[in-house]
This record gives sequence, C-alpha cells and structure tokens, in this order.
Amino acid sequence: MSLSQHHAASLSAETVVVAAGRPPRERDEPVNPPIVLSSTYFGTGALDDGDRGYGRYSNPTWDPFEEALGQLEGAALPGLLYASGLAAVSSALSLIPAGGALVMPTHSYSGSLVMASELAEKGFFELRLVDIADTDAVIAQLAPADGNPAAMLWLESPTNPMLGIADIRALTQAAHDAGAVVVTDNTFSTPLVQQPLSLGSDVVLHSVTKYLAGHSDVVLGALVTSNQELRDTLLHHRTIHGGIAGPFEAWLALRGLRTLALRIERSQASAAVLAERLASHPRVEGIRYPGLATDPGHDRAKSQMSGFGSILCIQVAPVGGLSGADAADKLVRALQLWLPATSLGGVESLIERRRRHTAEPVSVPDNLVRLSVGIENVEDLWSDLQQALDALDS
Repeated sequence: MSLSQHHAASLSAETVVVAAGRPPRERDEPVNPPIVLSSTYFGTGALDDGDRGYGRYSNPTWDPFEEALGQLEGAALPGLLYASGLAAVSSALSLIPAGGALVMPTHSYSGSLVMASELAEKGFFELRLVDIADTDAVIAQLAPADGNPAAMLWLESPTNPMLGIADIRALTQAAHDAGAVVVTDNTFSTPLVQQPLSLGSDVVLHSVTKYLAGHSDVVLGALVTSNQELRDTLLHHRTIHGGIAGPFEAWLALRGLRTLALRIERSQASAAVLAERLASHPRVEGIRYPGLATDPGHDRAKSQMSGFGSILCIQVAPVGGLSGADAADKLVRALQLWLPATSLGGVESLIERRRRHTAEPVSVPDNLVRLSVGIENVEDLWSDLQQALDALDS
C-alpha cells in the first residue's frame, strides 16, 4: 500500500482516513483498491511461506481497511476485520485462559454482556461486573484479596448506553500490574476522538458497522493491537472459527471510512448543541453527555478524549398519567425526522428507548432514550425533538 506506517504517524487522522489503504502509486493502478471475489488462490508452496492459500485465511480486499484502521489507532500492526462486532468480541474473549476472571462494565454493550455471561455460566471464566467509572472498585476486582487476579479487563468508555467514563490510564496500569490483558471497545469514540492503545490498552475493539463504515449498510467488526503475539492468537481464532468479513462489506467499510472525519466533526458539534438544549427542557428529567460541564464524566473525558462523541442519553419525565417509560415511547413515536432504530453511528440520526430490549441490564432506567446524532442540519433535528417533547403534554 502507498501510505507507510511511518508516514501515517506524521499525518493528522483527518488525512489518514482519506490516504490510507490506497493502491501503490504506479502507472495505471486504480485510485481505489478492487474487490477480490475468490474462495481460493493459486499456490504450490507451504502456506506458512506467505501464500494466501484460501479465502478463510486471507482476502486482498481486507488488507486496505485493516491497514487504515491500524494506522488510525496508532498501532504498529494492521487491524483484523471480522464478520461482525460480536465476532470480534468472541475473538477477544478467547484470550482469557480457562478458569480466568474477566472484569467488565455493568453497562457494556448488551451483546458483549450476554456473550460474556453465557460463557461464564458454562464455566469458561469468572465474570466480575463493575461500575467502570468507580476506579477504586474496579481495581479491587482486578486483584481481590480473596480471589484470583483478573486475566482480562474489558473497558468501554463512554459506556453503552449510560455514557460512563473510565479512567483508562489508571485502570490499564492496574490491570497490567495484576497480569491482565486490557481490551477497550472504542466504537463510540472512534480513533479520531480517543486512542486507547496510547492510554495503555492492549487490544482495541470496534463495531465497524457503526461510525467507521458510517452508512448503516454493513455488519462488520475489528480488533487492533500492537502486540504481535496477541495479533497472531486473534488471527488464528478468526481463521479457525470462521468469523471472516465478506469482501464487498470490507470494500464498503473502507469507502465509508473516507468521510469519517467530516461525519464526526458534524455529528459531534450537533450533539453538543442538542445536549445543551435538552438539558433545560422540562420534559427531560436527566441527561448524560460527557461534553456537558455538569456531566460526572466531563473532566475525565476531557483528559483522555479529543472530543465528546455524538451519542447522548436522556431520561424522559413522567407526564399526564404516563410513566417515564411510556412517555419515552410516546416521544419516539412522535418523531418525524429521527429514525427509531437500534444501531448508531450512521449518517442518519437514530433514537430508541434502550429497555425495549430484554437483554438490556435492568440497571438501565426504563425511561432512558439513546440518541445517535447524525449529520442532518442541527436545527431540523432540534425542531423535531422539540415538537415531540411538547406533544407529551397533549
């Protein structure tokens, strides 16, 4: 590829998203990498000589995206692309040795929580759930006086959906002191807003479906690390368990990545405006957005993030005989521009009451609504929210 790791390190992330993963600058080479549709490759030598061999081992269409993501996260190695975010979660969890302990946020992404809980119930490892914003409590679970030190610390910051902020530097240091591997889900922030490897994490996870691809048209996941041994282990798991990406999806994800900086710039700016306005609306009884000076995670987020992201959450107040949950459902139904859907990170603004999912932790308030701010005009987004909130009184 044309952009070396050394050159990428000297460029801004806004440039890397556009320049990384391009074909070599040679006569008649295409500007964009092609899609390679093949289940196998010509070869007569041993596969460990570097031959691609078979489509489950490798595909040239994966390479540009994996290179670009590794460079964006400041990793020494290319990333690894997976069939979905949960395929990447499964691969990361496979790093825990049998009988080890996993320390994980209570308010992690529900798919990660369900997978970890089911594996723990089957005896693969011990699961310890923590409030990731309580640094002392997390450290206590990493090396409990009456138990085994943790084998893995799982971080989300901000968490999904409660937007709790972890002290990543302090927790990664404590985890390493306990001998644990640290995996950080960076889906909400993206590498343009937060770089967990530079804060001490060993592995970074993304649901590529969300911001990186950015158009709600692919399902993919990714892992990134600078540790060659960890990458080799994760690559082996992907190959043997078959959680591979389709070449067309990989190509679409790279195309989506090209506009990541512009999308994040626009959606973050709009999220900040909407958070300020929602915080003072009488039908909103609570709000979480790290960009608000009043948010409990504001100072910590400011110290380790270059922005505050494009996700915010509100709790809708009970009104006119409606419970908070019913009022939240009424709010969602009254919207005309915001789309009620369960994903996030696309160009369109999405909204949902999270406890409509049975897998969502019961500690998530039943009137909590998560908003993923897209790239539409912010005044149009606000007008739609305002009319829906005002309609709660009717």
